Amino acid sequence: MLKIENINVSYGEVQVLHNVSLDVEEGEIVALIGANAAGKTTTIKTISGLLKPTAGKITFNGTNIAGLSTSKIVELGIVQVPEGRLLFPEMSVLENLELGAYTPQARKVRHETIKTVFQLFPILEKRSQQLAGSLSGGEQQMCALGRGLMAKPKLLMVDETSLGLSPIMAKTVFESIKQINKTVGMTILLVEQNVHWSLRLAGRCFVLENGKVVLNGPSKELKENPHLQKAYLGM
Repeated sequence: MLKIENINVSYGEVQVLHNVSLDVEEGEIVALIGANAAGKTTTIKTISGLLKPTAGKITFNGTNIAGLSTSKIVELGIVQVPEGRLLFPEMSVLENLELGAYTPQARKVRHETIKTVFQLFPILEKRSQQLAGSLSGGEQQMCALGRGLMAKPKLLMVDETSLGLSPIMAKTVFESIKQINKTVGMTILLVEQNVHWSLRLAGRCFVLENGKVVLNGPSKELKENPHLQKAYLGM
């Protein structure tokens, strides 16, 4: 579905990504893990079209999307749930969700999609008329995930979903992501610092360090990798 081949990305004269390659197959949960400032968010911003690669290739369902506008990439079916959630706090939960139905195709089926979102996140239906800014951190993350689903994506990219959440609430949100994949059949690229949960959720993982992919493979195999155990799992 998604294939990234040897992309380089720079901020001005500073190169951040160095020949990064990864792929995501339809129906998978794939995790991109690494420490803060490893280049994870830069990678998905480049996939989304917010940043342009200086070299390399990005294809989505056979279409070269490197250089396309963000709106066009969303229309093709790639949606990003941003780090920090970025909800509109003075708008209701329902209004925030409806804003996710950005494309004409998504708007046509928004009433059906909102039912699916409320089935996945019953608390959002209860809070639908409440201001988004008054929600707890975990509820805001659920709202951000729901807004992403409202766009009817083929690939949902979730950036740092556990950021700022308590361990209990982070667990709830991670389990919601698993449910989205299982119930809706959504393909997910999970970008996370929480390596423990990433390895539990994802079938495959890519490890990014200093803008380079240093490890990749099935999660079960990476759990046994000495470098990953020492650097990320405290073993």
